[in-house]
Amino acid sequence: MKSDRIDLQAAYVLHARPYRETSQLLEVLTRHEGRLGLVARGARGPKARWRAVLEPFRPLHLSWSGRGTLCTLRGAEPAAAPARFTGTRLMSAYYLNELLLAFTTRGDPHPDLFAHYTAALTGLMEADNAEVPLRRFEVALLAEAGYGLDTQRDAVHGAPLDSRQLYSYQPERGAVAVHGEHTGFAVSGASLQAIAAGDFRNPEDLRAAKRVLRLLVDHHLGDRQLQTRRVLAQMRR
Repeated sequence: MKSDRIDLQAAYVLHARPYRETSQLLEVLTRHEGRLGLVARGARGPKARWRAVLEPFRPLHLSWSGRGTLCTLRGAEPAAAPARFTGTRLMSAYYLNELLLAFTTRGDPHPDLFAHYTAALTGLMEADNAEVPLRRFEVALLAEAGYGLDTQRDAVHGAPLDSRQLYSYQPERGAVAVHGEHTGFAVSGASLQAIAAGDFRNPEDLRAAKRVLRLLVDHHLGDRQLQTRRVLAQMRR
């Protein structure tokens, strides 16, 4: 942190939990400082300040003081109306938040990721198919975290990916060409390149993206389970 006080920085609340008797401990995503922990004193209760402001999916301008990755909230102003979701789209929005909490650390700035998150929320509100903004956000998040798709070359021979060739995508290696019989999931070079570009005009590429990106997300999560996935699966059943 460059200063003891930051004023009116663009931010979103990712998670809030009770802290002591009347306060909250917030995890927020800020445009320039990345993820941050904030103590919001007096933020709980029917007459609490900021009670109607500190809600998920609402663009905010936050002010805080302190150094390090746990600071004290000094001000909160709405920057726009909150995004309103229902049903599976609401859980999809919480899924974005859970991914951010899993793949980012406090105090690590990601201004491009902030923009991708904003775009994903807008997409969840406006897109006909909610899968499209979700897959695009996963692509961007993995790239920002250093786990981005390698769709330039075959992981074994280093040859440029062939759009017509089928590949098995392996998280620690990349795209490995498939020859002959193959019992696992395989995806064409063209689909891999479309996924990396976030181009889902072809429904087949969107279906492939869900499998490839889930493979990558699960690999890098390790033993950690995403609760929003479990709830989404129950809702869809």
